[in-house]
Order: sequence, then C-alpha cells, then structure tokens
Amino acid sequence: MMGSRVFQLESLLDRCLDLGASDLHLATDDHPYFRVHGVLRSDGTSPRITAAQIEQWARETTGQSTGPVVRDSGSYDCALTSKQGVRFRVNIYKVRGRIHLALRRLDDHFRPLSELGLPESLTQLCLQPYGLVVIAGPTGSGKTTTLATLLDHINQTRRCHLITIEDPVEYLHQSNLALVNQRQLGIDTPSFNDALVAAMRQDPDVILVGEIRDLTTIRTAITAAETGHLVFTTVHAGDCVGAIERMVSVFPAGEQDGIRRQLALVLRAVVAQLLVVADGSGRKTRSKDEEEPKGRRVLAAEILMANQAVANLIATSKSNLIYSAMESGTQQGMQTMEHSLATLYLRGDISEQTVNALARKPAQVFERASRMRTRATETA
Repeated sequence: MMGSRVFQLESLLDRCLDLGASDLHLATDDHPYFRVHGVLRSDGTSPRITAAQIEQWARETTGQSTGPVVRDSGSYDCALTSKQGVRFRVNIYKVRGRIHLALRRLDDHFRPLSELGLPESLTQLCLQPYGLVVIAGPTGSGKTTTLATLLDHINQTRRCHLITIEDPVEYLHQSNLALVNQRQLGIDTPSFNDALVAAMRQDPDVILVGEIRDLTTIRTAITAAETGHLVFTTVHAGDCVGAIERMVSVFPAGEQDGIRRQLALVLRAVVAQLLVVADGSGRKTRSKDEEEPKGRRVLAAEILMANQAVANLIATSKSNLIYSAMESGTQQGMQTMEHSLATLYLRGDISEQTVNALARKPAQVFERASRMRTRATETA
C-alpha cells in the first residue's frame, strides 16, 4: 500500500513537470491544483486525495514515522527530489486540523543571470572580499533562484569556504573550486542566528543566510559582514529602499542610527525583484481552441549598488534621496524599477495596465520607454 501511495505522488510530480507548472497544491478531500504560468487550476481528472494518502506523503517527505507531522508553528519546510531528478521545495501545513502540501518546483540547473532577466555585471558582487548583499522581493519572486546562480558562480570561480543556512535547502551545490557546506534549519541547526554565530567559527569566506527575519539575525549578519565575510541574504520587501528600511526598523529607535551607520559600511548591493505575467502585445498566445493565453513571467528588477554617495544617504537617514542616486548611477550598474518596467514595456512583454499597477510613477515609465524607442530609432 505504501508503494502505491509513493507512486501516486510521483505521478503528480510527473504531471507537474509535463504541464510546466511552477507549483503543486495537495489538500485532503480535494483534487490536485497546479499553477501553470501564474494561473492556478484544478486537475479534475485526478482522484481526490484522502487524509491517509496526504499524511503518508508528508511523513515520507519529512522522514517522520511517528509523532506530529508539522512543527508547533503549524507548518514544516523541507525539500524532495523526484525520480526524474527534479527538486521541489515543500511546505506542509494544517488547515482546520487537516494536512495540506504546497510544492514549488525548482530549476534543475543553475541559470545564467541574463536568462533570469538580470545583468551579468552582478557577478562582480561575487568577487567582493566582504560585505552584505541583499536580494529583496515578495514570496515567489525568484529570490532563491537568483542567489543560487550567484553562489554557483562563486563555486565555479573562487577557492573559498561557502556555508549556506537554509530553510529548507533547495538548490544543491556540489563543491567545485569552493568547499560548499549547506545546513538546513530544523535538521542541522535550530535557528538562522545559531547557525550564523557558529558559522563564524568554521573558517568561512562566504555565508548565505536564507532569510533575515529578526533583530538578532540581522545584527549577526551585519557583524559577520564587518568581520571579513561576504554575506548573502534575502528580505521580504518590495523595493531597495524598503529592504533597507525593513532591516533598520526591527531595531529599537535608540539603536537605529547606529545600525544605519553599520549598514552603510558593509552593504554592497540590494537587488529588488518581481516576477510579472507577460501580458503585453508581444506575448505568445495559445491556439484559438485553447481557453487561456499561454502566459509566461518576466523579471522586473531594480538594482542599488552601495557606492559612497548611497552609503552616506543610508548613514544619515536620507533614504528618500536614494532613488535620485540610483537614477544617476546607471554607469555603476544601478537601475530603478521604472527603468526595468520601461524596458519590459518597450519590448512588448508587459501591458500598459501592468505598468499602471506596478510603477510608483507610471507616467515616468511611459516617458522613459518613449525616449528609449526614439534613441533606438536614431541609432538604427
């Protein structure tokens, strides 16, 4: 019976791959749901999932034969690899006492930055001897994928010790030029901060902290960057300035000025990214017999490089002026979200409606796209 259940889960994973789905949702007494090109749809052709099936899958995924399947918090993060060798991130959680599973498909290879929609110049961050690099964005914006690409570049080009602290370990890095050790929350360490403190006694050169969520971990990450380590991490924030302010705001008011000065010294870059459904005039569509447009998602991103001018603005609490510094810092690899959206709009990747929904200043995006079109025509 157990073998039958394993096979059924593998069948659903295969179905996920066949559909090109990014996510698979499994709930007790319901059909599987697949997210394809950003659209969530039910697979009514598959049988409803029983409580016994989903609990068994959860136990096999976590390796827990007895006891509660999920943590006291009501959820559990882990990862699995399908028989086809594709990695999935798994979140196991409870809804009215019933176990549900949310599985996110991960890339089965490390993609170059250009393929992700980011400039290859970001690989220069991998050469920094020490400092803090922050990838910001909402859940599902590709932060982990961007970090995986940057860490793979380090692994291929630097002789160093690279330690990751993740919840869970999603992309597997095999040591190449770098010695890579990946630690998983809940299995190898009780918390991000405990692992980060321990990491500084393990002779690291590069440290990845999967997410900095609290005051203690942020403080320790800044300290690690100050003491000669290159630290990569993620923050849930919508833009570069928001990421900086989020890190500062968790500290008591009396400490915030000091934290700003510390952050100004160690911050190397913030990349804020957002995955957007490509609904522009240049999108590919299904045949007339198919129900919905064949969407794809494109990356909109803003990039802040912490040069001396930016560092001064951070240290003196003048975050409102950072976007002006970004506008004038294009030669140093900076770009605003407006510039990124204008590029996507000009290419026909996104619609006017999407620009209006996402841009802080939509008129600026359209004006910039117009100037870019004019320059392209003049140089053609």
